[in-house]
Amino acid sequence: MSETDAMSGTDATGPGDLAELTVAQAGALLRSGEITSVQLAEHALGLIEAHDAALNSFVLVTRDQALERARQADRELRGGLDRGPLHGIPYALKDIFDAEGLPTTNQSWLTVSDVAAGDSAVEERLRAGGGVLLGKLATYEFAMGGPSPDLPFPPARNPWNTEHIPSGSSSGAGVAVAAGFLRVAFGSDTAGSMRGPAFHCGTVGLKPTYGLVSGHGATPLSPTMDHFGPLGWTVADTAAALQAVAGPDPRDPRTRDAPAPDYLGGLTGDVKGLRVAYSSAWYAHDPETLPEITEGIERALAHLEGLGAIVEECKLPAYELFNACGRIVMAAEGFATHERNLREEPRKFGRITYQKLLPGAGVGAADLLRAMELRRRLIEALDQRVFADHDVLVTACGQTTAARFDAFPLDWPPPRLANDMQTIPFALTGHPAMSLPLGFAGNGLPIGVQLVGPRFGEAGLFRAGTALEAEFGRRGTRPALTTGAPDDRHATA
Repeated sequence: MSETDAMSGTDATGPGDLAELTVAQAGALLRSGEITSVQLAEHALGLIEAHDAALNSFVLVTRDQALERARQADRELRGGLDRGPLHGIPYALKDIFDAEGLPTTNQSWLTVSDVAAGDSAVEERLRAGGGVLLGKLATYEFAMGGPSPDLPFPPARNPWNTEHIPSGSSSGAGVAVAAGFLRVAFGSDTAGSMRGPAFHCGTVGLKPTYGLVSGHGATPLSPTMDHFGPLGWTVADTAAALQAVAGPDPRDPRTRDAPAPDYLGGLTGDVKGLRVAYSSAWYAHDPETLPEITEGIERALAHLEGLGAIVEECKLPAYELFNACGRIVMAAEGFATHERNLREEPRKFGRITYQKLLPGAGVGAADLLRAMELRRRLIEALDQRVFADHDVLVTACGQTTAARFDAFPLDWPPPRLANDMQTIPFALTGHPAMSLPLGFAGNGLPIGVQLVGPRFGEAGLFRAGTALEAEFGRRGTRPALTTGAPDDRHATA
């Protein structure tokens, strides 16, 4: 397939195609009896079987279990039991989340055979909400490494052009949603691991407020920066997915002891009076930023203002402060999390993961304390300079389109990669942040924008995102997929 053909995309056929039904559309048809959950699951499984050989988004497909859960959902819905917005809807989990009886491989030889004794909090809530688990999704090793060839499963590939990476580490989630296998998937974000795949694959990716979604039963990387949440094909799909998993969990002390608000009630696209901040200093004058991305952000701001939002420029602390601080915290915590295996079984790590984790050994207590103090001041600066007077901050998510696989280094650290993300600041501060597609660059690959809100301000992000999606979303366009014979790159259960 030529590069042009691979990126040309196809127009979706509309609601008649089961893959193109939104969560709300599918839910309405499930409740009316016009379709069944079994039909949705079988259709999704058929797409995965036909096309995932070229994309590697799944590492495990739970076909039999999925169909049984779909049959149960159909029985319950026919009987009048409604468990919520994802009842009967297929989804999948990044392979760092435990699901009872299934392996949690973390894409690592160290844990490739580990079988979960119970459900993670995310899976527990999705199961209780009647969702239909289709399987486990590709990730970078321990949500940290890269698209490395020395791991148990091949790396996921960008569906818009398989010669390009989908970004990571929630790579399989971004690919599966963009390809139309799923409406929603669930991943983690420690420095941009959901927003990166969303940006590079043209989906919506939400890093919720720190502590909004429980991390119980999810493999940790950097406990004070780990976030857990959804990727979706639309803003409304993503809001429905967050509704299903958000809320307190006594097993995770990071969670807030308060119920999640209604995220679905405000998806009207009305942004009149919404206070929107932006600061072009982070991206507009950086030569690494594609002009198309800067222009896209400017169009988004103009559109919001035209709809009645109040758009104002603000002054942010230097991006480099956030980046350096976040890298120190993540390095120290990542090394501490994996120290035992790094010392006892270093050769079982993938090459890139080992090289990325090991520098954390050199972060001393004084370094970490200084970073934590800087982190406090940066959080304070955002709260006072931006979110005291604004509902949403609009900024860049990534600076370029997805890199080619052959441009990705086998050793770390690399020269500056031409797909640098600007996501780590809000993983460091804990503010909610969402990657939203804005269309495509001249090379046919997706570009987008990042929306950031005050803590627990996800509803404002959905409000602004709905308005922008209506103008720029191109939700009717899908990547052209290759049909290939199934192989043994992932298991079927």
